Amino acid sequence: MRELKRAVPAEEKLLRSEAIMRRVEQTTLFREAKVVLLYWSMADEVQTHAFVNRWYKDKVVLLPCVVGDDLVLRQYTGPECLVAGEQFGIGEPAGTPEWTALDKVELIMVPGVAFDEKGNRMGRGRGFYDRLLKSTPNATKIGVAYDFQMLDSVPVEPHDVPMDCVISEH
Repeated sequence: MRELKRAVPAEEKLLRSEAIMRRVEQTTLFREAKVVLLYWSMADEVQTHAFVNRWYKDKVVLLPCVVGDDLVLRQYTGPECLVAGEQFGIGEPAGTPEWTALDKVELIMVPGVAFDEKGNRMGRGRGFYDRLLKSTPNATKIGVAYDFQMLDSVPVEPHDVPMDCVISEH
């Protein structure tokens, strides 16, 4: 999967990502949600930077921040709030308090290495999202992926949290 993702040129990733984000925007789930957890994408993930910037003024947009072995949430207030995260260098909001009202999160957009038709997700192996998703029981979990990341099945472990749906280009 890493090789497949690396083979896609950056410009094509952006075009494919925009198609995926348009599909997310068209869902009733997204349109009605007021508090959403998105993510600041890494180079090999479905690109979210433009999407985050498009929506943070209309919704409470939270981004995950890596603290030790866990993800904490902070509100994104604009590009100026981002700093490089300590562990992975991913943009994380700084200067805003940790969001602790996890029961208020309505929708979570989740990246992954691969997904299957049952909503199972293969992550990067550290369990960050699985631990977080267990603490947000009221949130709808939407996996986002390029078409080629959709497989017939992915390995599942007891601690894995499945997605409610997965959205790709098609």
